[in-house]
Amino acid sequence: MASLLARVANWGLPLAALADLKKDPEIISPKMTVALCFYSMLFMRFALQVKPKNRLLFACHFANECAQLIQLARFLKHKYGTPQPMKQYQVPSDLVQSK
Repeated sequence: MASLLARVANWGLPLAALADLKKDPEIISPKMTVALCFYSMLFMRFALQVKPKNRLLFACHFANECAQLIQLARFLKHKYGTPQPMKQYQVPSDLVQSK
């Protein structure tokens, strides 16, 4: 039972990352995102090196790796992407003087 619980709990990380894809990119921590990318890459490699291969662990960390890379791309686009033009305020028509 504990093994099943550990397998299910392991999916919490990628599920949380997938849920965060809908949030504002302003709150993304680039340091944590990069750390989670390396963490998932390490465990993907581990999952394929152990005997027998742990494909469920590999799938879990593959999903997390994909989600973290998307988050990192969202952060980079938000931070360094093309700047958005400033919103212009419209002057109400009754304040505009006609000539």
